[in-house]
Amino acid sequence: MARPVSGPEPSATVPAVDVVTLGETLALFRSTGVGPLAHNTDFTLSVGGAESNVAIAVTRLGGTAAWCGRVGDDAFGELILRELRAEGVRVHAVVDAAAPTAHMVRIARTPVLAQVTYARAGSAGSRLGRTDVPQEVLRAARILHVTGITAALSTTALDTVVGTIADARAHGVTVSFDVNHRAALWDAATACAVYRRLLPEVDIVFAGADEAQLVLDQDAEPEQLARRLADLGPQQAVVKLGAEGCVAVIDGERHAAPGIAIEPVDTVGAGDAFVGGYLAELAAGREPAERLATANAAGAFACLSPGDWEGLPRRSELGLLSATEPVIR
Repeated sequence: MARPVSGPEPSATVPAVDVVTLGETLALFRSTGVGPLAHNTDFTLSVGGAESNVAIAVTRLGGTAAWCGRVGDDAFGELILRELRAEGVRVHAVVDAAAPTAHMVRIARTPVLAQVTYARAGSAGSRLGRTDVPQEVLRAARILHVTGITAALSTTALDTVVGTIADARAHGVTVSFDVNHRAALWDAATACAVYRRLLPEVDIVFAGADEAQLVLDQDAEPEQLARRLADLGPQQAVVKLGAEGCVAVIDGERHAAPGIAIEPVDTVGAGDAFVGGYLAELAAGREPAERLATANAAGAFACLSPGDWEGLPRRSELGLLSATEPVIR
């Protein structure tokens, strides 16, 4: 049995929103020390999920975002809903009493290598269905953002992604897709078939270079990867290059932005931050160069703090990465 949880707006009229997204958010246990689990038993508890990370990135930058999903009727589910609302995300969730909220455990095995294990089989989030994405919320959105992670969770989740993309297109909503490939969730052949099915239906695609190579089944320079992704349908194809920045083909034209030199603390969530930065600027009507610069900055900020989203920047902080003084007074 499931019960709906209303969003933060008391009015029956749903206000416009820059980005609406859907997917699974999990409780996150993160080790505070470095080493094997047997000798590294202190953890912090937070939440994390690719789509909700993007939503938080958008709201931190002054945009508006909504997240649609399912959580269990448990303490983890309560934590997720509270954290997202506290970050200004409009929550449209279903509390599913028949399935638990998923969780993940991230252990710092070395100072630069994290090991992540998931407990998400049969989770509430994997039971995502078409009716869990309210049509009135989708109609009010400028951008729908989905990822390959949600498509991999279950048959119903894949159907929800496919159907919601179709609904968004019918409503004239821009559709964004981040490949976000997870090899632990499905095999490469199955995943690629789904990715290639979705790309002609979306307006924007994000992929790491390795993900682009997987989708295209070919190796090439980043610009060529972006062009070949765009050839499959999207008007905007962005290849994320981590510390080296990014390259994009937008309406047939090449754009690139260099990486930002930092000393990373935790790189998990950087790709989601990048996407959130780009979509926030796109929704604000900014040009490609500014979209990519903000995306790079948001990704860099995500790497400077532990956790999936806690270090994401506010718009007033974007210039801090180029500050010359170590203390701001």
